[in-house]
Amino acid sequence: MVTITDISKACGVSRATVSKALNGAPDIAPKTAERIREQAKALGYLPNATARALKVGRSYNIGVLFSDTTGGGISHEYFSQILESVKAEAERLGYDITFISKDLGAMSMDYYEHAKYRNCDGVVIASADFQDPAIARLVTSEIPTVTLDYTFDSRTSILSDNVRGMEALVRFVYENGHRKLAFIHGEMTSVTQKRIASFKKTCAALGITVPPGCIRPAVYHDPRSSGLATRAILELPERPTCIFYPDDLSFLGGMSELERHGIAVPKDMSVVGYDGIPLSQVLRPKLTTYRQGAEQMGREAARLLIEQIEHPDTWLPQQVMAEGELLPGSTVRNIG
Repeated sequence: MVTITDISKACGVSRATVSKALNGAPDIAPKTAERIREQAKALGYLPNATARALKVGRSYNIGVLFSDTTGGGISHEYFSQILESVKAEAERLGYDITFISKDLGAMSMDYYEHAKYRNCDGVVIASADFQDPAIARLVTSEIPTVTLDYTFDSRTSILSDNVRGMEALVRFVYENGHRKLAFIHGEMTSVTQKRIASFKKTCAALGITVPPGCIRPAVYHDPRSSGLATRAILELPERPTCIFYPDDLSFLGGMSELERHGIAVPKDMSVVGYDGIPLSQVLRPKLTTYRQGAEQMGREAARLLIEQIEHPDTWLPQQVMAEGELLPGSTVRNIG
């Protein structure tokens, strides 16, 4: 196995110089550092992660907590974009990622215990039941955490602007002449509460009355439940002219139900989604939706978590709002 001593002999410099160069120390001349790194690569040198962790007091490993009750998991495009950008930014900054769960083989442990077991320097909580006491234990522990779309006191959070996103969709639909709206929402979370409140507030500001039967519950990323909610809406005495879906994937269930009833989109019924996943833009007609800043959320989560890990004395908790954009699509007919 190639060692730092081998590299120092090949380059004619001290072991300390090699160590500094490989760790990016600023007091080594750039040309010297580059020559050392090239020689290390040529010799097939691989750093010893355990020795590095002992030396600097960090494992250079961050945990990612992703708990999804719908079964869609990380295969869902929205979350996969977030997690991919977490991974890319962490690796750019020299960190690996490990997924954190409540179980490890035959051992049962909570999230905090698993993060300690894996020696995580910090944890990104990407998706979870934030009311779970096990989440609260992790967030209030000594382990740095960053949460997505949920805010804890004295912790950094990365938020998608659900209020502005829903307002943009309602106003777009309104500008296309629609006054009879229905809204299918996901399970009751802080994200859902913000979207419902924004939907109702924007409708009220525009003079739109939404009957109680036109607001229906479903489950995020679950086409079946949105299909059933669509069926209930179509059975109302007075049908809406536009249906809002909790997310783009859920719309697929609504699309199937509309087809069963011989209803064409957007000729007979206008629809909008949420998330802006790539799938929404290859559907025909192209889905009108609101794209959340998934890549920005993941990138900022990793960057700010690592900033807290490496600079604990100057770190301050932040709430970062990720920007989104409305994608007009072709599923809202102008009936003005």
